[in-house]
Amino acid sequence: MVRPPHTSDHPRRPMSGKNSSDDQARLHRGAIRLWLYAVAALVLCMVLVGGATRLTESGLSITQWQPVMGALPPLSQAQWQDEFHRYQQIPQYRELNQGMSLDAFKTIFWWEWTHRLIGRLIGVVFLLPLVWFLWRGWIERGLRGRLWLIFGLGALQGAVGWWMVASGLVNRVEVSQYRLATHLILACVIYVAILWTALRLGPESSEPAPARIRAGAVGLLLLVFGQIYLGALVAGLRAGYIYNTWPLIDGGLVPDASQLFSAKPLWRNFFENALTVQFDHRMLAYAIWLLAAWQVVDAVRAARGGAALTGALAFFAVVTIQAALGIATLLEVVPLPLAMLHQAMAMIVLTVAVIHAERMTRRPAPSTLDAALALPASSSA
Repeated sequence: MVRPPHTSDHPRRPMSGKNSSDDQARLHRGAIRLWLYAVAALVLCMVLVGGATRLTESGLSITQWQPVMGALPPLSQAQWQDEFHRYQQIPQYRELNQGMSLDAFKTIFWWEWTHRLIGRLIGVVFLLPLVWFLWRGWIERGLRGRLWLIFGLGALQGAVGWWMVASGLVNRVEVSQYRLATHLILACVIYVAILWTALRLGPESSEPAPARIRAGAVGLLLLVFGQIYLGALVAGLRAGYIYNTWPLIDGGLVPDASQLFSAKPLWRNFFENALTVQFDHRMLAYAIWLLAAWQVVDAVRAARGGAALTGALAFFAVVTIQAALGIATLLEVVPLPLAMLHQAMAMIVLTVAVIHAERMTRRPAPSTLDAALALPASSSA
């Protein structure tokens, strides 16, 4: 008896329902991914505005923390005078800005107010879609806890921001470098968590990366975090305004040990000694550049092209640009445009490092052969 064409020993199951469900799940993940990218862009914007706020000495212009009522700026001349009067009571005004006009105060006020407004906007843009996606059942079970954790970190960031500002309202003319660095690093952690989560919702990788490349990509990402932390300490200590020579610092490639470790106890030098902090920032920059160059060579030898080489080259390129900007900013004694560009480039370096590390550590998608071998088992169930 002749068997009809296109038949099989295994009965075919209708696939329309499964395909439709898979397509719907992909659409849901795509929508969530776009939402997370939008939030990440807002966080990036907030970090850049925060950098401008610091560079323009605007961070202490608002001396109260009002999470709700503070969303409204002064709306009358009397309200502006009240805000200005409060600012006149803190050391920064008395010691640095004595005689400042109301119009000059408004300039620094708007920087800080915009920074805080973006923070409030991030909270709304994150929470409302999150609740809606949960209500619709679009968020997979394993993703829910991570998203709530990110939201919790965002709430904590608001409190850390005020904790930082409060350090500059009494007995200081600027905020504590410890608190400034904590505030910036927490913002970067939130940004990386959002971006990493969004990237993981994309298609799986088709090419596994060698273990050495994976470890190198993650290691470089961690070093970038460390470099951003040191950069915040440099900013908090105003260390960029001194030792404005390169490649020498304080007269040598390596400063005298008595100057590097002049503070007691020893650990304070790494956080409070402007020379030591700037020297550490330079040394870590050199290390990151050399390791980035080595990973390019390693990717050529071990991975022979593909995503590993593309990511390594991209990271090396942005690190090189950032190093050049850092040197120029130092030699020019931290002019505002260069300083803002240097901070913006730091976030670009972080972004490229995240994308590269996530791509290198992503689980490869099953091959066509694996899928074919798995099909009979699933069909016979």
